[in-house]
Amino acid sequence: MDIVIYHNPDCGTSRNTLALLRHFGIEPHVVEYLKTPPSRALLADLAVRTGGSLRDLVREKGTPFASLGLDDPAIGDDALLDAMIEHPILINRPIVVSPKGVKLCRPSDIVLDLLPETVPSTDFRKEEGVPFLRDVRIPGDDPALRAALRAAELADDDLDEPGRAFFLYRTLAGEPVGFGGYEQFGVDVLLRSIVVLDAWRGTRIGRNLVPLLQRRAFDVGARRAWLLTPAAAGFFGKLGFKPAERESAPSAILTTRQAAGLCPSDTPLLTRRISF
Repeated sequence: MDIVIYHNPDCGTSRNTLALLRHFGIEPHVVEYLKTPPSRALLADLAVRTGGSLRDLVREKGTPFASLGLDDPAIGDDALLDAMIEHPILINRPIVVSPKGVKLCRPSDIVLDLLPETVPSTDFRKEEGVPFLRDVRIPGDDPALRAALRAAELADDDLDEPGRAFFLYRTLAGEPVGFGGYEQFGVDVLLRSIVVLDAWRGTRIGRNLVPLLQRRAFDVGARRAWLLTPAAAGFFGKLGFKPAERESAPSAILTTRQAAGLCPSDTPLLTRRISF
């Protein structure tokens, strides 16, 4: 399978993506873009082929993003391209090109979208020790989802109502590890029904599951995540979520059944901008 990866060997996510490709017996063409940056035209083409925007490919952390004023949303693609060509560190990584499409593979599990479904299903772990995950879209009335939520004492009364997306998370070998879901309201999304199965608790699997859930929401247009959690604020804080006053949330979030009644009124509300 002919695959190209725009790779930064100093980036853990990029290294994980490359390692997973090799785990499946695929030796991609590796482009260390800091040494050999793509042309302006190629970079613009890659952005189009991801199906997103050029801004989605701009890396903020550890780059001159802020000092160059690129956080101004009024800056257009031409100026972004100029900056990315002059400062290749601004190109987010890894970008992977395959016959199935082009994606920014953050988190690294996303590269599975670009591989044949027939690749061998054997487990493999990231550098940080957590297994790569596949996510599978499931209906809200999935009995295993409902059972997991009830076991964790989480609300399950509104699972089969419209406007919700739910996922089952499994290891590459197919072992279920947990569930998650969201309700989207334009650029805002309520993350919900996040549960790790008992056998996987304490294994840091949630740190893999939650970013993957956010990425699926990001891909359908969400840019800010909200969640209500009665007991896991510390865990989500490690993932970049911060406490928020309820009056600061959009009305669409506050009028969800989760916020308006299924969760106690004193349940902490957390939020973060979705970015990769």
